[in-house]
Amino acid sequence: MNWSQLRTVLWLRWRLTRNQWSRRGGALSAVLTVLAVVAALGIALAGGFAGTMAGAAGLSKARPQVWLLVWDAIVLVFLFLWLIGVVAEIQRSESIDLSRLLHLPVSLKWIFVVNYLASHFTLSLIIFLPGTLGLCAGLLWGRGWTMLWLVPLVLGFVFMVTAWTYCLRGWLVTLMVNPRRRRSILMGVTLAAVLLGQLPNLYFTTLRRSGRNRSEQAQPDPQGNSSERVKLPAGFLTAHTFLPPLWVGKGAMGLAEGKAWPAVLGSMASVLLGAVGLARAYRSTILFYQGRAKRVRVKKPAPGRTRVVKRSALLEKQLPFFPAEAVALCLAFFRSLTRAPEVKMSLVSNLVGIVVLPVIFLSRGPRTPAEFAVPFVATGAVAFTFFGLIQLMFNQFGFDRDGFRALVLLPVDRKHTLLARNLALAPLAFGMGLAFLVLLRFVAHLPLLVFLAAALQLVATYLFLSIVGNFISIMAPYRIGVGSLKPTKATGKTAVLIFFTHLLFPVAMVPIFIPPALGLFAGHLGWLPGAVVNVLLSLLLAALAAFLYWLSLRSLGNLLQRREREILQLVSQEVE
Repeated sequence: MNWSQLRTVLWLRWRLTRNQWSRRGGALSAVLTVLAVVAALGIALAGGFAGTMAGAAGLSKARPQVWLLVWDAIVLVFLFLWLIGVVAEIQRSESIDLSRLLHLPVSLKWIFVVNYLASHFTLSLIIFLPGTLGLCAGLLWGRGWTMLWLVPLVLGFVFMVTAWTYCLRGWLVTLMVNPRRRRSILMGVTLAAVLLGQLPNLYFTTLRRSGRNRSEQAQPDPQGNSSERVKLPAGFLTAHTFLPPLWVGKGAMGLAEGKAWPAVLGSMASVLLGAVGLARAYRSTILFYQGRAKRVRVKKPAPGRTRVVKRSALLEKQLPFFPAEAVALCLAFFRSLTRAPEVKMSLVSNLVGIVVLPVIFLSRGPRTPAEFAVPFVATGAVAFTFFGLIQLMFNQFGFDRDGFRALVLLPVDRKHTLLARNLALAPLAFGMGLAFLVLLRFVAHLPLLVFLAAALQLVATYLFLSIVGNFISIMAPYRIGVGSLKPTKATGKTAVLIFFTHLLFPVAMVPIFIPPALGLFAGHLGWLPGAVVNVLLSLLLAALAAFLYWLSLRSLGNLLQRREREILQLVSQEVE
């Protein structure tokens, strides 16, 4: 490909991006985009300046072991942020669609390189790269020209990570051609990423706690030589030789000790590994777009007599005390939620909390919270339950996409549609909430009355958030991309509303903390037992929430009927 062809393709990509900012998003979206770009540049400059000052004034005077630990911390934080970005968009991020260029007499290598560079223009790189290069400049200023070897080491590390990330995305796209396999992969990768992010927390709260206690007991002289505490375990140093993400720290420690060969070898090995990953990514990309990617053969079942098991259909089930049309819609919505990978991804934080929190509590030994704090711990568990459900409850139609057309055409009262939406989410909310409370019942030894009060607060919180969620879902819906939780084509007004919704969520949790607070106050004054007051006020709060929810259904249903065409246009439009 010559320069004129590449310039034409880049101009086309820029023109399409500019049209997306200015025409589809509106003036407010364009202004917010410009502000985001300016903020990113400001963060990059500030990070570079802070890194330079930290390297020149602080790190350059530290010991080599401190260099190792500092660079390891920087690399691990970057990898954590990078992993979050990969999980948020587990797909091939192509700035220029290669499938539309296969019939043209142009070389695809440069287009592949452009897509590779454009796909990794992320906030984590904007924060990491200028800051680390500034730190290298500060060390160069404070320790001399030998520190110049840190620059190719850092750039080689970034190249290695981004190349293999791009290769991983292409491999996942090949696997996710099958829609059923796609759901499993999205859920598995997201859950694995979040669990990996919790490994340092589990390590420092379990293993390091016991090791620190043993070292404190074994230390006879508290005023001994402090240099012995800087010594690092031999296994820890050996891991820096074999694990590529730790090569930066090993090279930095070698330069601090006056040895340049660890940084030189680390740079060469990182560039070599990155080149292998990028070549593999290019090969898999070309095979994917040419239709020659490897596909797993599905084994056909052996011929024989199949046994037919009669099962009752899901839509044949009934729920007492609810209209039949609302129950049918509820069961259909619930089946859609259980099959959607986006819903499973949004519940990952709650699932990890169920797994991680008991481990942390049990690792600290058999400790029971103070008596006055027990009701607040239970109420906090109720509030934590809904952190993973905010996007589901406040954007109920964004996950439907084209399926929202069926709701518009159904001859069903719109208040029953909203009721069905809320009923479909109820098993998820109450299942997660009760799981947290049961764990606290056995781990933190919650009294029975506190457990009952927290269960009533769970009901009240769900009803209050359902009212607010129904209103926000009607007034500010936005489409959710397939396979991710990323909003697509969200206007500036919607983006601001999403931000303030998440920001003010803790404020909405204040009412459920009133019963335990008044119960503590009544028990302190000796009027009534605090647990009894907590249960009675929680019951009153749940009854009030149920009454307000019943009053809101009719008016919000009419509002949905008036705005369903606008909602259909927003949630069903495709992404360019």
